[in-house]
Amino acid sequence: MDQNDDTKAAATRYSQAYEGLKSLLLSGSIEPGTRLTEADLTRMFDVSRSTMRSVLVRLTQEGYVTSEVNRGVRTRSFSVEEAIDILEARETLESALAGKAAERATDAEIDALRATLAAMAEAQSRGDQTEYSKGNRQFHQQVKRAAHQETLAAAYDRLLYPLVMRQYRNLTAHHPRTGSLEEHQAILLAIVTRNPDAAIAAMRHHVGAARHALRLDDPDA
Repeated sequence: MDQNDDTKAAATRYSQAYEGLKSLLLSGSIEPGTRLTEADLTRMFDVSRSTMRSVLVRLTQEGYVTSEVNRGVRTRSFSVEEAIDILEARETLESALAGKAAERATDAEIDALRATLAAMAEAQSRGDQTEYSKGNRQFHQQVKRAAHQETLAAAYDRLLYPLVMRQYRNLTAHHPRTGSLEEHQAILLAIVTRNPDAAIAAMRHHVGAARHALRLDDPDA
């Protein structure tokens, strides 16, 4: 293996470790404020300590984890005020993306949204929360891509709202939330009928309803 191959292999290992750890953080399987050790992570992702250190530096810069002297690296925890700010920003950005999707979505993208919504309805009918949640995430990503608005999409991608949602979710509440499927259907209808104002309103209502279902008023959440 020549030097160029070594460089490519190192870049691949870094990318895989970065994406893997980020996905793990977004999955919500690690509690907020949990200490992350380089030794454990290097074993988990089968990379060198220097590679994992670079991954943690990047994730710290992006806000997924925090790093403090004598405390090490920990998963990100949000105050109620921070959470509300992020969720309000999500509401604004995602509503704008939905409006653009109503203007710019291709027929193929609309068909994909229909297929995702049908799968979500099927998952809800059989009580499959995992598949419903998977479809929900896919639907929102499809709307973002169908907007064909890279500046809005980039700002949306920088939001850490999935971490906020997982920190403040109400584990005692029924999932999916009552009305969730109908809200997605309203968003799709607005996109299908090429009605940007309706798409903006439908997405704002949906994201706002999801925010109000969180335990943001509970100091022990």
